[in-house]
Amino acid sequence: MGVETEVKFRLPRHDLSALAGLKVPGSRIGEGSESDLTSTYFDTRKRKLRRHGLVLRVRQANGKHIQTVKKASENFGRGEWESEITDGSPDLGKADGTPLREISSKKLQRKLKPIFKTSVHRTTFPVRSKGSEIELAIDRGKIVAAGRSSRIEEVELELKRGSRRDLFQVARAVERKLAAELYLRGKAERGYDLLDSKDERPVFAQPIELNEEMSAIEAFKAIAHSALRHFSGNIDAVRKLDPEGVHQMRVGLRRLRAAISLFSKILSGAKTEHIKAELKWLTKELAPAREIDVFLQEKVEPVAHKINPRRGARAIEREFAGRRDEALDRARNAVNSGRSRTLLVDLLEWIEAQDGSGKKATLEVGEFAANLLSRRVKKIRKDGKTLQEMSPYERHKLRINVKKVRYAVEFFESLFPGKREQRELARLSRHLKKIQGALGSLNDFIADSKMAADAALNAPPQDRRARAFASGFIVGHEAEQTKPLMKAASKEVRALRACAL
Repeated sequence: MGVETEVKFRLPRHDLSALAGLKVPGSRIGEGSESDLTSTYFDTRKRKLRRHGLVLRVRQANGKHIQTVKKASENFGRGEWESEITDGSPDLGKADGTPLREISSKKLQRKLKPIFKTSVHRTTFPVRSKGSEIELAIDRGKIVAAGRSSRIEEVELELKRGSRRDLFQVARAVERKLAAELYLRGKAERGYDLLDSKDERPVFAQPIELNEEMSAIEAFKAIAHSALRHFSGNIDAVRKLDPEGVHQMRVGLRRLRAAISLFSKILSGAKTEHIKAELKWLTKELAPAREIDVFLQEKVEPVAHKINPRRGARAIEREFAGRRDEALDRARNAVNSGRSRTLLVDLLEWIEAQDGSGKKATLEVGEFAANLLSRRVKKIRKDGKTLQEMSPYERHKLRINVKKVRYAVEFFESLFPGKREQRELARLSRHLKKIQGALGSLNDFIADSKMAADAALNAPPQDRRARAFASGFIVGHEAEQTKPLMKAASKEVRALRACAL
């Protein structure tokens, strides 16, 4: 088995040629070689291999057929098993010693069929960086699935031997000099999305599979990689000004920031504070687009038809539709910026550099998770006793802590497979969700009141009275809905006492 350790970028077609003149301090780039690669990916009609986190590919190059089995991983490197076969059809007899062997059978062999293909012209350069050997590959081509196609324009840096630090030094040079963007989606993942017409849709969080043999720091790295894939996978949707893409990118960023907070005592590295600050920056750049979109769709539009005169409601709708467009442009500019591109590379390197700090880093993750959940839930119970007396800021802080515990339940769910444990986790998650929802609505009411008041106060004279009336109607309608929220939140906090962890 080989472990594929690579950093992948994407570049516009006209920039790929610039790589030929790339110079990296302390590195030497050798002569390039070229090849044409045709790869066929196989699975069953019901996607059995994909469900098991496996990729099966047969590649044709230089008159040979190479069968490759890959194991999907939440971490940086992933397992890769290659063997030469006689023709273009998979040979499960060559799957011994691979994860595919666990599900291999004559029945599976019969059900395998080609599902998509890639054709790539690859230019490869050997790179020597200090004591490391790195392969730099430029791929131009396309993926074809179900009569649809998508271009491949990628740069891959694969560590053949040596230090990951040297790999990232070369990666940083590629990102800086060519405005390249880190790209975590493999060709197989893109092929499946193309097959299912999901290639242009927002990306959602995927379940995280942890096992009890992992240390706490290994679990953090798996969680962090998952969150990085989640938020970076929505960059294209944000570029297309898709509000749902903005929302999912924010969710991915929040999950990552929550993970950093939950594991903060075992994280190492001087760059941690810098990473946290940059993640907070990007989150803030996306926030207005999401907040205005929710206010427009959930607060203004549902009641606009009830407002008389309609002129005020239409003016408010136009105002916030315009503000949303401006906020979406701001989000797009943020993900298109050099600061965002640098963050992606910094973040991947920082995650990989985590080797743990303190004794808790080496704890088995099951023990770490149980202690963390118990401690955090107890704090919410304690703080929630004074909920009625809290200021809006204090309620906001409590809501953030509740949200972190909800994320922790998602992160650690696979560590508690027993029926009773799953019931308790589901029960805990339900209570936390209701608390978060109630406190979130109270927090939204304050933010929405400010937006509505601002729209009225800054309206042109001819619309000011109509807008003021419409804004007052919207705020009054929302205020009526928030009255029972504090009571509901207090009730759910009390219910946490019955959760056995």
